[in-house]
Amino acid sequence: MNPKALHKIGYGMYIVSSRKGDSFNGQIANTVFQITSEPPTIAVSIHKKNLTHEYISESNVFTVSVLNKDTPIKLIGTFGFKSGRDLDKFEGVKTKTGVTGVPIVLDNTLAYLEAEVIKSVDVVTHTVFIGKVVNAEVIQDEEGMTYCYYHEVKKGKAPSTAPTYVAAVDNAPKQKEGTKMDKYVCKVCGYIYDPEKGDPDSGIKPGTAFQNIPDDWVCPVCGVGKSEFEKV
Repeated sequence: MNPKALHKIGYGMYIVSSRKGDSFNGQIANTVFQITSEPPTIAVSIHKKNLTHEYISESNVFTVSVLNKDTPIKLIGTFGFKSGRDLDKFEGVKTKTGVTGVPIVLDNTLAYLEAEVIKSVDVVTHTVFIGKVVNAEVIQDEEGMTYCYYHEVKKGKAPSTAPTYVAAVDNAPKQKEGTKMDKYVCKVCGYIYDPEKGDPDSGIKPGTAFQNIPDDWVCPVCGVGKSEFEKV
């Protein structure tokens, strides 16, 4: 069986949020889809290990923010590769509280939906939560970010808890030694440090070799240190 056939199924990029008491959490999700139109219902697939799964199971409500194509990789990294057990993902992010009492991420959001869970389906590693839409608004009339665009243009990777995650097998020929500075890839999230581009947002100028980056520099996507990078 060729698992790459599954990659031909269309997906989007979303932030799914929920609450547990006075605590809130959100995560990146690509498996969000409409089930019925009358009444309007949607479904999301959430890994059982994720904190968002715990919150949806407790409160039976969730929100979905539909992301646009300009969404920075750093925002995706915060909600996709970091845990709400370790930090407040909503800090510094523009949000509003919806009718469900759950934060709705507004940064880079085209539209949002709020839903109340009416049924959940156990699918071994994940739970599919089916929710009745209780509120929805359009913020921008633009094209949304597809999962394909995220991978091919943004060069983003999928966390191991994503429904579509497939472990990568590196069959590519190794780069020959040359005059160009080596690129380094984060083993956690797949971010590639390109010396020619540097990391200006973190104060690393273009043309800075990886070995010359300060030791306290961290991956701009998932926040791990230099020790978690390896040469491409």
